[in-house]
Amino acid sequence: MRRITRAGLRSVGLLAAAGAFCAVAVVPAAAAEPGTSWQPELAEGSGPGIVVDDGGARFDPATAVGAPVEDGATEASADPVDVVPTGLLTLEPHTLEAPTREVRSALVAETPPGSSATIDVRGRTAGGGWTEWIPAEDDRTELPEAAREVQGRLVLTGTGDARPAVREVTLTATPTTETEAGPLTEAAPRSYSVFATREGLVGGTTANGHKIVPRDRFVALPSRRALSGKGKTDYSVKVCAPNGRCAIAPVWDIGPWNTKDDYWNPSSQREMWKDLPQGVPQAAAARNGHNGGKDQFGRRVANPAGIDLGDGIFWDVLGLKDNSQVQVDYLWTGSQKLSAVRAGDEPDTDILARPEAGAESVGIAVNTTEVPVQCTHGEGDGGFVRIGDGQYLPASVLGELPADLPGCDAGDAPASPAEPADPASPADPASPVDPAGPGSPGSPADPASPASPASPADAADPAAPADPAGTAGGPAAPADGAAGPGDPAAGPAGGSGAPPANPAGPAGTGGDPASVPDGSPQAGAPVPGSAQRAPSGGR
Repeated sequence: MRRITRAGLRSVGLLAAAGAFCAVAVVPAAAAEPGTSWQPELAEGSGPGIVVDDGGARFDPATAVGAPVEDGATEASADPVDVVPTGLLTLEPHTLEAPTREVRSALVAETPPGSSATIDVRGRTAGGGWTEWIPAEDDRTELPEAAREVQGRLVLTGTGDARPAVREVTLTATPTTETEAGPLTEAAPRSYSVFATREGLVGGTTANGHKIVPRDRFVALPSRRALSGKGKTDYSVKVCAPNGRCAIAPVWDIGPWNTKDDYWNPSSQREMWKDLPQGVPQAAAARNGHNGGKDQFGRRVANPAGIDLGDGIFWDVLGLKDNSQVQVDYLWTGSQKLSAVRAGDEPDTDILARPEAGAESVGIAVNTTEVPVQCTHGEGDGGFVRIGDGQYLPASVLGELPADLPGCDAGDAPASPAEPADPASPADPASPVDPAGPGSPGSPADPASPASPASPADAADPAAPADPAGTAGGPAAPADGAAGPGDPAAGPAGGSGAPPANPAGPAGTGGDPASVPDGSPQAGAPVPGSAQRAPSGGR
């Protein structure tokens, strides 16, 4: 149940030479066409599952994370899922003299049968953030927009005794004829209503090498394209519960269920499941029959989850007591003005309901995450910055603010705290929530106005069995005399770090969420049961 790191785990033909090591030396495309080439220093890279010495970057099974086997173009299999330990090495970024849209890669590597060596590439956007990581195909990566700063991430996989190693990486950027982006045109990030489950797994290791601690504050999405490095917050989300409470937290893990399901991207750009509408997680579609009701690894999907939440986010910040529909903003997909949270030694800072000291907290922003900043109330460190409707941060906890950040309108009355949702008022089944949110097919929306948090989920099916283990699907039953997991007095209850008895299969079941004709989920009934992600090679 540990996360993955599926980094283009195709063997790219390297398994054909059975029984012997293959020396792979690909001549960079720069030899035949103009471009700028450079060789990142492997010793300056960092990440789990790879060690660097004088011989280059070598696969390290002791620190690798688990990833399911890919079988070429096969999307799912009824056979038990094998595990491919995977290592990531994020290399130092490189600044170019001219912008590029195309980066070619060449690896000098030893890849014995049962292993692979590939690379992901990303570019710095005009707004200062990063594009998603794009796996190279045929040694070529096309960036979604022109960039002057690019970065590579080496991906090594090995099964059995296979120990791949890379001695040298060469990247070549082809200059683009595109003009550089002009002044930033602000657009809100993509925002979708998806089903959330609790990750748990305390003591386990995430796909970026982070060891999960009690009441941890991070999230997981089912694609490595938006995986932040260990301790980094390059990719963060704003997730809001039906009760109006929100958290801004980094993406540190991969899952639930699938590993190549970047459902927030347009259908044509999705790494997998291009037949699904933008904003619809494959797990949600599977609950309505897509792919025979199975995920990409052939497991029967037991809940429609599109995001996993660390225990601290699930219980303490959002106040959830069961799996729930939530609204998620994928912050790296927008082009809003951003500022980083600087909370000093504190792990996070409170989001306030009004621009005044002592206002009630409506959520938190994890330290170092970059938050969208809209306007200012007051001046200097005593002022406040609006980051959303009825959501403010003290200016003193933010880094440098954009020079052109406007003041909030004089008539901008602070929003009153959100009224808690009435749990006894389920969503009207005749009024389905558009799971794709803004930008979904047939649902044009103002990109500057992300959808508001979803309405409360229906009550869980009373006939559905609860998760007896209390692992990643919902709070564990409290011990005799102990506070329940939703109680602030509760200790670090939750996932134990050990996988469920059947890691390849669902740990719980529940009623189907409400559905619309295209198979997309509504804000439907919470489904008891564990959050599911690909099994790991336990260590």
